[in-house]
Amino acid sequence: MIRAIATLATITFSAILTIGLSPLFAQTAKDDMKGAKDDVKEAGKSTGRAAKKTGKAAKKTTKKVVNKSAERTEEGADAVRRKTNP
Repeated sequence: MIRAIATLATITFSAILTIGLSPLFAQTAKDDMKGAKDDVKEAGKSTGRAAKKTGKAAKKTTKKVVNKSAERTEEGADAVRRKTNP
């Protein structure tokens, strides 16, 4: 009998704690919206950083290509000069 009462008391106490503490861990719609807003804001910042990095890489590559083309053009012009001026 005492064991049954102790078991019943434990179950009741657990139920009260579970029901009573659940609002403390619940997330409201307002919290969800704030979290979504922060996520979108961070995604935008990340996209901006990625675009900036890509732009810098494109600029560097373009500069290399232009310089290499100019170098090759100069080499070609030198070759033409050597052939025309014996």
